[in-house]
Amino acid sequence: MIARPEGGPRVVVGVDDSAGARCALSWAIGEARLRRLPLLVVHAAPLPPHVSAAGQLGCGITEALRQAGVELIGRLLAEVGDGGDPPATLALVGEPGSTLVRLTREDDILVVGHGDRSWTSRLVRPSVRLHCARRARATLVCVRPPRIDSLLESLSAQDHPPDRFRIRRFGRRLRLTGEP
Repeated sequence: MIARPEGGPRVVVGVDDSAGARCALSWAIGEARLRRLPLLVVHAAPLPPHVSAAGQLGCGITEALRQAGVELIGRLLAEVGDGGDPPATLALVGEPGSTLVRLTREDDILVVGHGDRSWTSRLVRPSVRLHCARRARATLVCVRPPRIDSLLESLSAQDHPPDRFRIRRFGRRLRLTGEP
């Protein structure tokens, strides 16, 4: 059973080592600061099936998974964070979707990343985003990493604002014909 501290709303963000999680963490840091809410960064590592079948023999593995989660959260906060107040962190072992749903309350904001995975990948490992969308009582925010087209367009718009529309036409022409 996971004990939840009583109090007001929080921003709870689930992270892993993906681009979507980095964007979700960045968004959650900004939202927590904007709304002046406490931030909770959570990493939940699923227990491998062979370990759960072994029972008590998996204690060392669960501690290793927890420690890897702590290191991952620290690395992500160093990459994405701005050096402000350190948020509360929690590294757990369990199914990520159900862990996030159990941690959140109705007045919380739950933030998860939205990645692009193939249907075969979803068969092996279910989507945390979809699990949370179906079962979470909290407000759910799914953050998608920006597409490369929009990043290139914003970079080129900063360098040459009047040239912006030519770049769009050039990009469309490349996508449609394969040549300029």
